[in-house]
Amino acid sequence: MPRVMTVANQKGGVGKTTTAINLATALAAIGKRALVVDLDPQGNASTGLGIDRDDRSTSTYDLLVGDATLEQTIKKTAVPRLSVSPSTLDLLGVEMEIAGKSDRAYRLKNAIKEYNPISKPIDYVLIDCPPSLNLLTLNAMAAADSILVPLQCEFFALEGLSQLLQTVEQVKQSLNPNLVIHGIVMTMFDKRNNLASQVVDDVREFMGDKVYDTIIPRNVRISEAPSHGKPVLLYDLQCPGSQAYLQLASEVIKREKQLIAA
Repeated sequence: MPRVMTVANQKGGVGKTTTAINLATALAAIGKRALVVDLDPQGNASTGLGIDRDDRSTSTYDLLVGDATLEQTIKKTAVPRLSVSPSTLDLLGVEMEIAGKSDRAYRLKNAIKEYNPISKPIDYVLIDCPPSLNLLTLNAMAAADSILVPLQCEFFALEGLSQLLQTVEQVKQSLNPNLVIHGIVMTMFDKRNNLASQVVDDVREFMGDKVYDTIIPRNVRISEAPSHGKPVLLYDLQCPGSQAYLQLASEVIKREKQLIAA
């Protein structure tokens, strides 16, 4: 079975989708097979990996309502060893359609369990969530081994983090007792901004070694890449943003080994 990691934060604009697609690309670049599952109705992870909206006839919506298997939704990307299960705006209505089902929070978990490509097994599944706590996010957390939390280096970061930790605790009690926080990655860091450094220090004091050593800088190449339908590692491998995501991927794999050993 692949290791399943949910990239989540209830707050929008923290670099969640950017982290999902670029971390997945970095994992693929260092030899792992990765799958991004796009559970955000906006579909930005799908667009950022080069999947045109007209090429999403089967999506995570079909998966959750039971009209398709995970394998039937998967699209290859331009990155070797990286694929994506894309989303569409139909996801906006999925909550109403499955709300009455007894397994409504486990639809994604069951789909991942049933997916078993023997010839090319997946090492990592990264789930990109919407910036809210709804049935889509609950499906992602119920399916996950761990949660990776992108946190923007700004004043309200800790406030949003405490809300997310409460949510994770509730999910552990009700849906997924084995769920753990894999780590917190500080994003959009501007070294010229004293407040950004103070936020990093505060989060490290609050969360200790749960915070990754890697910090993702504020980098114009990261912002430009999605408009070209590419992860930043394909757009500009040498830029500071790409190098940071490669470093984060190495750190994630190292922590994975520790988690599995424990």
